[in-house]
Amino acid sequence: MRDASRAASGRKVCLLTGAAGILGATFCRRWRHEYDICAVYRGGRLQVPTQEEWFIDPLSPHAALRENDNPVFAVKSNLREPAEVQRVVDLALARFGRIDLVVNAAVHVDRDRLTSLASSSDLLDETFAVNATLPIQLAAIVCRQFWQHSRQDNQAWGRNVINLSSMASLGVVAGVGLSAYSASKAALNMLTAHLAAELAPIGVRANVLAPTSFPQLVPTSLVADTVVDLDRSDLTGCIVQLDENGLRETPSAPSALHF
Repeated sequence: MRDASRAASGRKVCLLTGAAGILGATFCRRWRHEYDICAVYRGGRLQVPTQEEWFIDPLSPHAALRENDNPVFAVKSNLREPAEVQRVVDLALARFGRIDLVVNAAVHVDRDRLTSLASSSDLLDETFAVNATLPIQLAAIVCRQFWQHSRQDNQAWGRNVINLSSMASLGVVAGVGLSAYSASKAALNMLTAHLAAELAPIGVRANVLAPTSFPQLVPTSLVADTVVDLDRSDLTGCIVQLDENGLRETPSAPSALHF
């Protein structure tokens, strides 16, 4: 049943995948007070209060705690399973009544060598499915279910898609083991550029955020905050690179090539 008080909070509703990962968990901790978050995760545990788990004071178990304010709506899901992407969108809409921001932070990294393809295509199949196909599929289903007939509302709410890519998608990374990951993120970059072009007529933006390694080279908190900056911007069809030197915006919209 839809929680009307949550849907009417006035905050934007964010559908976030990879919520139990390093970036997803940081985003939930830092920004759940300003977004209503549908936090989708495959395994592990979320590090913030949810509709099912919350903090208690062992000395006063029934006391209200500020730490429990603005819980996220947790949805456990393996998005690779049939119909799971549709189920996640349905649950988010049932809970909040709308979706304003889609953040795809789920990721699959398999450091196997390309020569493993001699035995099985699993390396590329799984990596491309999670890193490239699912983010676009999720946005497409949200569009079909909620955005496609709402241009005015889409613009008023600043609705958009932010796909998490990587600096590894922009060049060949030295060493063995990141080939499938890098290629899948490069595919995500191009797919997002085309998605931005397709969504523009209905007033929805789409961008890629391509950070360097975090938390090794940049703080995870900075990556999470940059997601919010992108949400609040007017950019669309861009690859936003984030590294030790700051931000760089690269238009990634498809050029007008004729075949």
